Amino acid sequence: MRGDDKTMPGGGRVCPASHGGWLAISLRGLVQNPEAILRGLIREGETVVDLGCGPGFFTLPMARMVGVTGRVVAVDLQEEMLAQMRRRAENAGLLPRITPQQCTADFIGRPGPADFALAFYMAHEVPDVTRFMGEVRGILKERGRFLLVEPKFHVTAGKFRKTVDIALEAGFRLLSEPKILMSRARLFERG
Repeated sequence: MRGDDKTMPGGGRVCPASHGGWLAISLRGLVQNPEAILRGLIREGETVVDLGCGPGFFTLPMARMVGVTGRVVAVDLQEEMLAQMRRRAENAGLLPRITPQQCTADFIGRPGPADFALAFYMAHEVPDVTRFMGEVRGILKERGRFLLVEPKFHVTAGKFRKTVDIALEAGFRLLSEPKILMSRARLFERG
């Protein structure tokens, strides 16, 4: 998911933890509002996974959406990013709903079974997209939903199309093509 500032074997550049503060600034919420993006995708009481959670820009809104009976598993490669997310979640009173989980570059871990998974601006950072898509499918319940979002400024249309093809080959069904500013996005369902 995320590591120190180096190029991963798959060619993706990993966002360093030192940039975590920029990923969670309130101004970003005006451009990419997590509640608006996730509306209708997450329900109260569900188990959801934020893959490559960083400092928790999406994690905290997800925790509000699942309510006190739901759970968010916040997954990141960097302990520093998880620490930033924990601080923000604790300040917001949401930490009891969140399970932080550190992963490795080659293994997400076992955060499921989940109803929904989000990979926002991070799939291009993984070293093996084919393995990653198989793992994401494996953590989801039958008919679980997966929102894949990549930045237009880092991921070309051709590269994104290849990533979508890999997701389909892994056993996902395409549900829709959400419109998210400055992004390429697809909503899938586990087949």
